[in-house]
Amino acid sequence: MLLPNAERGSIETMNDASPPLLRLRQVGMGYASDGGLPTQVLNGIDLQLREGEIVGLLGRSGCGKSTLLRIANGILPPTAGTVEYLGRELHGPAAGIAMVFQTFALFPWLTIEQNVAVGLEAQGMARKDIEARVAGAIAMIGLDGFERAYPRELSGGMRQRVGFARAMVIAPSILLMDEPFSALDVLTAETLRTDFLDLWIERQMPTKAVLLVTHNIEEAVLMCDRILLLASHPGRIVAEVPVDLPRPRDRAGNAFRNVVDDIYEALTARQAIATGAPMRILPRATVGQVIGLVQVLGEARFGGSATLATLAEALDIELDTLLPNADALQLLEFAEVRDGRIRLTPAGRVFGQSEAEERKRLFGEHLLEFVPLAAHIRRILDEREDHRVPMSVFLAELETRLTPPEALRALHIVTAWGRYAGIYAYDIRARVFFIP
Repeated sequence: MLLPNAERGSIETMNDASPPLLRLRQVGMGYASDGGLPTQVLNGIDLQLREGEIVGLLGRSGCGKSTLLRIANGILPPTAGTVEYLGRELHGPAAGIAMVFQTFALFPWLTIEQNVAVGLEAQGMARKDIEARVAGAIAMIGLDGFERAYPRELSGGMRQRVGFARAMVIAPSILLMDEPFSALDVLTAETLRTDFLDLWIERQMPTKAVLLVTHNIEEAVLMCDRILLLASHPGRIVAEVPVDLPRPRDRAGNAFRNVVDDIYEALTARQAIATGAPMRILPRATVGQVIGLVQVLGEARFGGSATLATLAEALDIELDTLLPNADALQLLEFAEVRDGRIRLTPAGRVFGQSEAEERKRLFGEHLLEFVPLAAHIRRILDEREDHRVPMSVFLAELETRLTPPEALRALHIVTAWGRYAGIYAYDIRARVFFIP
C-alpha cells in the first residue's frame, strides 16, 4: 500500500509513539548557480527514523538522495528546515551517526586495520581500546587474517567490507548508507547484502536504525521496512511504501513482486503528472536505447506489453536505465506507460518493425510533433537565410526556464535525437546547428 506524503506523519505517530532517533523537519537545500538562477535541490523534506527499522530513499539519479543523506549526517547544513538527532538540533557531524559510501573511500597507504581505526583515533581513544574495537569490527564483517593487507590487495567486495567495518567500529546508533552495493558486481553485492541483513536480523551490530539510499527497487524491497519515494526538480518525498514482509524475503514470491510493482506504478504515475509541465526535462535516453527497448517489447515473449518490473528483471537493468527509456518512448508516443506497465502504441509497433531508413523518418516525425524543443530548433533554422544558428542562442533561451546544467543536458539530448532523424545537423567544433 502506498501512503501519500501528507498522510505519513499521522500514521507514524499512530503506529509508534516512541521518539525518533533522527528527524528532518521541512528540510530544503538550494544554491545559486553560475548564471545567478536559484536552484532548489530539496524542498520540504519531512523524515523520521526510528529504532529497529531500515528506511530506504528511492528515486532516480539527480533527485537529491545523496544530498539528503549528507544533510542527515550533519556534513552539509540545509538552507531550510532543521535536523534533529536524539531530540536535539544537529549542527555538524554527530558522533553516533556513521556513513558507508558508494565508493570504498579507503586510504590506500594504510592497512586494513589502520583504515578501520581512523575514526577511533580521531576521537582520541586509548590504543588498547582501539585495537580491541578494530579486531571486533574486522571479525564481524568477515575479514579475519587480512588486518595487515592494503586496499589494493583486496577485491572490491572485501574493500567495501572494510568500509562497513570502519563505520561500525564507532558503534553508531544510526548507519547511513549511500548506494553501498552499486559499485560491486552482482554476485558480490548479493553476498554482502545477505551478510549485512544476517547481522541486522541477529542483532550482532550496535546500530539501532539504518537509512539506505538506492536506485535499485528490488534491493530496497529486500532490505527495508519502509521506502520513501523521491521525485525530482526539486527533490521531495512523494509517497511511502511500507514493506510488511517477513525476513528473509523471497524475491520470487508474489508478495515481494507486488511491492516491486507498486513502486514502479507509483514512480511512473508521478512522471506522468510531471509530463504536463510547460518545460519538460528530457529523459536521458539515447536513440539506440530507445530502439532497443521498442524491439525487445515487440518480441514474442512480451507481445508489445510488459510490466516495468518484469522488463527490468528480464533485461537485468535498474531504475536509472529503464525509466528514462520508458519516458522517452512515452514522450515520442511510441509507447504508453500506465499503472506500472508499458505498452507499445500502434506507431511504436510499426517503428520497431521498420527498416533503418523508415525508422529514422518515423522518429523524425514524432520528434517534431511531440518534442517542442526539437520543433523550435528546426523552425528557427528554417527561418534563417543561411540555415545556421549557434547553440548558445538556444542555450540562453532554455536558461530562462531551466538551470544551466539542465538546459545544457536538454540540448545535448535533443541534438543527438535530431541528428539521428536528420531533421538538423550539428557542427561540434563551431557549436552551430545547421540544415545541410
